[in-house]
Amino acid sequence: MQDLAEGVARFQRDIFPAKADLFAHLATHHAPHTLFITCSDARVVPELITSAQPGELFVIRSAGNLVPAYHSAADAVTASIEYAVSALGVSEIIVCGHSACGAMTALAHGDDLSGAPAVAAWLRHADASVARTATSGDVPNLVRENVRAQLANLATHPSVARALSEHGLALRGWVYDIGSGDIEIVSTTDSGSTTAA
Repeated sequence: MQDLAEGVARFQRDIFPAKADLFAHLATHHAPHTLFITCSDARVVPELITSAQPGELFVIRSAGNLVPAYHSAADAVTASIEYAVSALGVSEIIVCGHSACGAMTALAHGDDLSGAPAVAAWLRHADASVARTATSGDVPNLVRENVRAQLANLATHPSVARALSEHGLALRGWVYDIGSGDIEIVSTTDSGSTTAA
């Protein structure tokens, strides 16, 4: 396993100096253009798969890339969405699911999650995704339907609804294939999808 301290040393020695001007600018400016909501899975690295520079993406990670429908009780996902949209003024939100998602696999296979009650409770935010998936055990389709359901949940957030009506905020759904590097663009209106070039 790579020693994280060695990684920090390499960053400070090689990467930071090469991007010193960028980091100097970022020290006083925070203006990401995209809110990127994805899974906590360590194999999904938003900046890597989008070739984004520091400061370009505002990232929310949660198990199963779940976005709870809006409710008055504050939670970290809701607060982060509101901040990205209302304070930072992002112009786009991407919900990105991925292949071999542990959360979606557990739901598709009906795994017993009684030993992980917090996980089980969190995954209730995917109930609509499971209901939309006709075939039990179909993980890829559940991943796709989950992206659609989370985009629908996003639209219930007042900050998102306002931005959609006022300045054309774009909502996009992606599924990232870990093994191939492909990005599937998920349509929000039907079961169609395309692969990004």
